[in-house]
Amino acid sequence: MTGPPVDRLTALDRLMLSAGRRWPQEIGALALLDGTSLFDPAGELRVDAIREAMASRLDLVPRLRQVVQTSRGGPRWTDAPRFDLAEHVVVRPLPYGTVEAGLPAVAERLYGERLDPARPLWRIWLLPGLPDRRVAMIVRLHHVIADGVAAMMTVTALLGGPLPADRDPRAHDDPGQRHAGRNGRAWPAIRELIAARPGPRTSLDRTVGDGRRLAVIRHSLDEIRAIAHAAGATVNDVLLAVTAGGLRAVLRERGELAGAAVVPAYVPISLRPPGGGPPQGNAIAQMVVPLPVGEPDPGVALRRIAAATAERKARPHTSLDTLVRGGPLGRLILAAVMRQRVNVATACIRGPATPLCLCGAPVLDAVPMLPLIANEPLAVGGLSYAGRFTIGVVADRDAYPDLEVFVAGASAQLDRLGSSARRAPA
Repeated sequence: MTGPPVDRLTALDRLMLSAGRRWPQEIGALALLDGTSLFDPAGELRVDAIREAMASRLDLVPRLRQVVQTSRGGPRWTDAPRFDLAEHVVVRPLPYGTVEAGLPAVAERLYGERLDPARPLWRIWLLPGLPDRRVAMIVRLHHVIADGVAAMMTVTALLGGPLPADRDPRAHDDPGQRHAGRNGRAWPAIRELIAARPGPRTSLDRTVGDGRRLAVIRHSLDEIRAIAHAAGATVNDVLLAVTAGGLRAVLRERGELAGAAVVPAYVPISLRPPGGGPPQGNAIAQMVVPLPVGEPDPGVALRRIAAATAERKARPHTSLDTLVRGGPLGRLILAAVMRQRVNVATACIRGPATPLCLCGAPVLDAVPMLPLIANEPLAVGGLSYAGRFTIGVVADRDAYPDLEVFVAGASAQLDRLGSSARRAPA
């Protein structure tokens, strides 16, 4: 008589776990709630009711009750011997006088609090203390639990939203195919990773340290779509063009633009099939997109990016799990990838079109927060949610002391793209 199947970590999951010992590998979000319904008559946050509501949804995301256990056959997922939701959903009142503009600084400080590997690798901070009874919320999931798409599904389920029964393969957050090709068919995509021209030697090429900075750019989703439509591009292409504008500003300010006409960026490709099971694990490939930071015209830059992503999306891709599974080929590929000097990562995630609610409290806004790793000290995430498109910029504190320059350049790029789209014929 055989027991239940052993739920072992994939090679990619093991890589995420080991990398997390040096660089926190957590996907997160900074959210803002209308907390009117979250306080009792005495003005205290009803945290027990919030935990009870989340507890009723945990069966939809069983990974949130599990820990990684070392075993002879390799690490595997197992139910936590002791699970207390109060250790994962915690209240941290904000200092008196904190306003919404100060929330990124709060998130930066909390980013330094590491998750306990002896417990399930996630945490939610509830942060009361904002004006008008608004409540901030920071969500963090270790990358070993979920990739970007699965993390969005997890948070949606935990807050009471529906798990999508199917996903439209044309979704704007999906820059590639939703199936993994065999290594042979995927060789053009693999060759792209290992044989592409390395990025320029600039001050962007720096090993990630401990400190983090967070910045936010907000925009209307309808205008982002209009920009994409006018250029024959996707929402993901617009995010890449905005990133290029920010990097152009940084390199120009640092006097390095002349030697860096193109900067490569990593873009994840979701391989999660429609209706692809529970929201857990990592099902992604990776493509490298050249960002034309030397191009002063934002419209031209966007069209060049759209052409580059279209070409790369047409190739079969294989999961990163295949590349890191081991063996001589896997080690050769990983070594070659590290030599490419790709120093920026982006991700575009599609969230719910209608607002989520926590115990009746609408989630007004959500800012994505991506992890940093190795020599990638900048990560730019875009999240569409309830008619908004919010860009969360996470940077290594030492590599980007001038993060304001990046934000100003990215915002200016977005404004110019928007003006061009409004002038374009219908």
